[in-house]
Amino acid sequence: MEAIRGFQQMRTILPPVINASARRLLPNRWDFLAFPLIIGLIVLGSTGFQETMAPLSAIQSQAISLDPANLPEYAMRTTLRMLAAMIAALIFTLAYGTLAAKSRRAEKVLVPILDILQSVPVLGYVSFTVTFFLALFPGRVLGAECAAIFAIFTSQAWNMTFSFYQSMRTVPRDLIEVSKNFQLTPWQRFWKLEVPFSLPGLIWNMMMSMSGGWFFVVASEAITVGEHTVTLPGVGSYLAAAIAGRDLSAVGWVILTMTLVIIAYDQLLFRPLVAWADKFRLEDTRGESEPESWLLDLVRRTRLIQRSLRPLGSLLTTLARYPLKVTGFAAWCAATGLTALWFALHWNEPVQAIPLGVCLMVGVWSRLARSREDVVSAAVPYNERLGDILWGSAIFIGTLIVMWRVGSFVATGVGFGEVLKVLGLGLITLVRVVVLIILASLVWVPLGVLIGLRPRLAEKIQPLAQFLAAFPANLLFPIFVVGIVHFDANPDIWLSPLIVLGTQWYILFNVIAGTTAYPNDFKEVATNFRIRGWQWWRKVMLPGIFPYYVTGGITASGGAWNASIVSELVSWGDTRLEAHGLGSYIAVNTAAGNFPKIILGIAVMSLFVVMFNRLLWRPMYVYAENRLRLH
Repeated sequence: MEAIRGFQQMRTILPPVINASARRLLPNRWDFLAFPLIIGLIVLGSTGFQETMAPLSAIQSQAISLDPANLPEYAMRTTLRMLAAMIAALIFTLAYGTLAAKSRRAEKVLVPILDILQSVPVLGYVSFTVTFFLALFPGRVLGAECAAIFAIFTSQAWNMTFSFYQSMRTVPRDLIEVSKNFQLTPWQRFWKLEVPFSLPGLIWNMMMSMSGGWFFVVASEAITVGEHTVTLPGVGSYLAAAIAGRDLSAVGWVILTMTLVIIAYDQLLFRPLVAWADKFRLEDTRGESEPESWLLDLVRRTRLIQRSLRPLGSLLTTLARYPLKVTGFAAWCAATGLTALWFALHWNEPVQAIPLGVCLMVGVWSRLARSREDVVSAAVPYNERLGDILWGSAIFIGTLIVMWRVGSFVATGVGFGEVLKVLGLGLITLVRVVVLIILASLVWVPLGVLIGLRPRLAEKIQPLAQFLAAFPANLLFPIFVVGIVHFDANPDIWLSPLIVLGTQWYILFNVIAGTTAYPNDFKEVATNFRIRGWQWWRKVMLPGIFPYYVTGGITASGGAWNASIVSELVSWGDTRLEAHGLGSYIAVNTAAGNFPKIILGIAVMSLFVVMFNRLLWRPMYVYAENRLRLH
């Protein structure tokens, strides 16, 4: 009888259990809303990939049409390029920023290289990479696509790397000690502590990099190889054709398309990332309002999509928890092997030899350098001093070799008097950059704090700020040219705002990132102690956002030097205005094809950028790391 009653109870219990398990495998109403969106994104990505595998002759035979009906396809192609460049920039950021932050020896080389890389014009990268990519995929659109993606990558990676490097250097010391007490390996500490701590600032800098990439889309989608030009379908090539044809209606369609695309990737990518990364803030209490995302809420409410993503999440979690012990051997093999190959191909080309020489020194470092946290100077003082001497000698010898190679090439067409002239032009551009960065800081630091303290306001301002950062400055050239000519104004003064027009947003985005990442606990303490007015700025907020401001200042100043090349020499039709400065010098000689003077101008610009960062921004970094670090 007991067995019969037990069987009857099981019959009454099992059907609901089975039905509940079956229901968990069925989609709910939120799945039906999310599936069309996911399928649409997959279709767009696959369509774009298929077009990149087409023969190169397919796009060479088709001219860019100014028919607005083609803009949706052009916008899709441009957006896919920018997303691919963003993924590559993120991988570069995690690797390069970690290496620079973890090793004091690598930092001495990698950070100055980063200063130089952000000052080199984008066209300078394209000139010696496009041939490589076209040869890598002969006869295919994919080669030109890779060249365009690499050009966009160079406009995104440096800002993100500086942000990640700053975050790695300012991780609270007590959290580092906790990770050591838990005996986490460097791999585990990287994914469990350092990456989560850097995410809020990194995501805001990804926004800025994505928007800043629009400025270089025009140059990156028109690939020139010798006398041949490969024009890729995209918003940038459409804009170039509209400017060349002086078609104002087409320019208006471009602005509308850019607005819609920016809103789309803000809602589908960055808004969910900002809301998701809010959980990594260092605080015990929550603010009055938190960032929200309708897409993130939609995915969290789905049933089938959540179950489909769960294996991937478990895999990533397992990889992050795996006690992997990374050594420098793999990095040494990769860096040394690739560097030897590149040197064999490009040793006779002095411009290419500059970054390659640095890569060789990085390969040498990987066998000499030791982690910051693992060095115990008292235990091995002699070995440490010997390593420092060898490393310093390698840097010195490598620098002499690079200087000799560049100097020998420049001396073939440039005299000593020309060098002095270029140094004077560099000082003029330096004054412009310093004055404009100061003015931009006075405007955007208070506004950035105001926006960052109000998440609801930040959600409304975020798309507008991205649009303004993405707005190509060359669309404003006609206004400046006509205004300067009409009022007979001085180009040396009134062309200067164009230098900082696209780079000032680095300061705003980093200040907003610093304000949103500022612990709510500290703000409540300041409120409880009734700290107000200037004292609140001086004691509470400015110290909290200072590391982020330094990152924004470095990238803004480096970008301003780069922008001077197109801002100190502008034209509209037959009217051309030129301001005295290093940027116009490089632009004029680039148009004339005078390579010794081009290299001289770029070398002097790199010298000014490195010295400016060494004398101003680096001391600020050290001060922020030692005095303004969250303990």
